Amino acid sequence: MNGSYLGPTLRAGRGEQVRVNVTNELDEASTLHWHGMHLPAAVDGGPHQPIAPGATWSPQWTVDQPAATLWYHPHPHGTTADHVYRGIAGLFLLDDPAGGPPLPDRYGIDDIPLVVQDKRFDRDQLATDGAMFAAVGLLGDEIVVNGTPRPYLDVTAERIRLRLLNASNARVYNFSFDTGLPFLLVGTDGGPLTNPAPMRRIQLSPGERAEIVVALPAGATTVLRSTPPDLGADFWQTRFSGGDDEFDILELRAARTLTPSTQVQGEPVTHEDPGPPAVTRHLDLTGSGTIDGRETDMSRIDQTVAAGATEVWEVRNSSGTIHNFHVHGTSFRVLGDGHPALSGPKDTVYIAPGRTVRLLMRFTGHPDPAAPYMYHCHLLRHEDDGMMGQFVVVDPGAAPPPEPPAHTAVHE
Repeated sequence: MNGSYLGPTLRAGRGEQVRVNVTNELDEASTLHWHGMHLPAAVDGGPHQPIAPGATWSPQWTVDQPAATLWYHPHPHGTTADHVYRGIAGLFLLDDPAGGPPLPDRYGIDDIPLVVQDKRFDRDQLATDGAMFAAVGLLGDEIVVNGTPRPYLDVTAERIRLRLLNASNARVYNFSFDTGLPFLLVGTDGGPLTNPAPMRRIQLSPGERAEIVVALPAGATTVLRSTPPDLGADFWQTRFSGGDDEFDILELRAARTLTPSTQVQGEPVTHEDPGPPAVTRHLDLTGSGTIDGRETDMSRIDQTVAAGATEVWEVRNSSGTIHNFHVHGTSFRVLGDGHPALSGPKDTVYIAPGRTVRLLMRFTGHPDPAAPYMYHCHLLRHEDDGMMGQFVVVDPGAAPPPEPPAHTAVHE
């Protein structure tokens, strides 16, 4: 993007109006989805907003959500995996002028973005032919961080904040430091934790993010690694989903003298009470390309929700393969799981075979019966194969749309 592998990091504050001009210089249609952003469905950048070759799309919206580490990536139905794998993606960081917990915030010094992906190379070129053969999709054998293979970071501050993004197509990472160094988990997909949580490892499936703060001893070297993740699957599913793999992600080299950086105080963060749920919905991830036994139909609305409503979505993985689950346009809280990594606001969550997660979410606004949001598995091959559904947000008391919206026009 903009002439480089991965796009620029975008940044905006709560209350600011954002306008992005997206020009498609590919020879095929694509889209650009704002993953984790709370915004109207008509500018969400999902498969209903394709951009024709040579065309420019200029979505505009007002940021209204807490500080968070979000990202953007293509979302054309059927080719998302290929477009993301080739490097069309980037971070979108949100700030909240009203405050929040004090954290290291000097971008590139003690506030470090880490976009983690796995790739395959053939004679020093990115291999794409045959790269989608695994049941879960692409599993590369080379890790790149911010587009760089075998990277290292010269650390100059006492504490650093690492913004981890799993931007891989299918691989699940289990991050830890080779020296056993502890860290504080301070934020998840949708913003800060209520209280920072001390941890030594954190697992992220595709699309998930985590913000951690770590203090390196002066002069020390440590390696951020990914050890075999806990996929909760059987032996063969684990083996063929990359569950036995280990990788070095990033070497951190601390200077002999470190500059002061923000001390994480651990003040509690107050999150808005979503209120009691009015509706409980049940979704079943079946096979590798269906939800509730059906593939995606872009002309079918699967769910209709009322603006301002609080709902519980119970999502079950009844298949034998691994999946995760991402919802557009809102955030949720995982109920009934006390793990710190699931205690903050989320928009993507891993679901092991045979497991059910209960997600509490509030649909805060942006009713538009003519513009659907998506929910889907974020293992991108599964998404492309049809493991995706659509929902619309309508005014309270409004009837569901009488017919599916005709939202397939290409921006030209």
